[in-house]
Amino acid sequence: MLDVAERLPPTSASRTRSADKPRARSDRHLFARRDAGAPHSRDDLVEEFLPLAHSMARRYAHSGEPLEDLMQVASLALVKAIDRFDPARGVAFSSFAVPTILGELKRHFRDRSWTVRPPRDLQELSLRVDRMATRLSQQLDRAPTVPELAEALGSTDELVLEALQARSARGALSFEAPTGREGEQVALQDVFGASDDGFALAETRVVVDGLLAGLSQRNREILRMRFEEDLTQAEIGAEFGVSQMQVSRIIRQSLEQLRQFADEQRRLVDDRRRQLS
Repeated sequence: MLDVAERLPPTSASRTRSADKPRARSDRHLFARRDAGAPHSRDDLVEEFLPLAHSMARRYAHSGEPLEDLMQVASLALVKAIDRFDPARGVAFSSFAVPTILGELKRHFRDRSWTVRPPRDLQELSLRVDRMATRLSQQLDRAPTVPELAEALGSTDELVLEALQARSARGALSFEAPTGREGEQVALQDVFGASDDGFALAETRVVVDGLLAGLSQRNREILRMRFEEDLTQAEIGAEFGVSQMQVSRIIRQSLEQLRQFADEQRRLVDDRRRQLS
């Protein structure tokens, strides 16, 4: 069986492991000592294969996650692989350890590194795009285009674009972070947002609608045409078949009625407050 570690980025450990027979015998000897319960055998195995775990962690060095965290995840996965490996199956340890370590690294990205969690397939594609972008940048000596990434990954331009956009969900910026303006100590929370008059306008509209209910339908319509549609008194008069002077009088009388209604409502509210106090 082809050793999976041979497909990793070239390191001294991965290049020579399959061809180094004395070392392979040494690995089998270490696992035999582990199975026999020899002291420090587990530590010796960890020390032997730790370069493999670290090389796999470095594959994700450009993912935005701290390399130290990735090293720790890979090292813990290596320990799990060592504890679960059964030499009797006749499989090379690296063939067993590599999927285990990769699985733990992917689980780390899936569960810990996303502030807003997109679908799992999009998360994994985003990681593949990151790795491929790094590889192609080294080969082309420039940033790869979306079609080049899609072709290298066997995907589509749309999915690659979606994966690139999803990368922004892997981190969040605190509202207490500085804005970066030169010579200023201003936090983002101080520059985001603005006063919203919508709540006050909504409350005022509710009050006005209640007051307008006391007017006749014709007078309400005349006020609406004057103050909402911004029609002139002459235009309103032509609509209702009355003179401009009559429209002016109706508007004046209606506004006076609204003031009286408002004063009455205010007195009722004040009386209610005094009763409650």
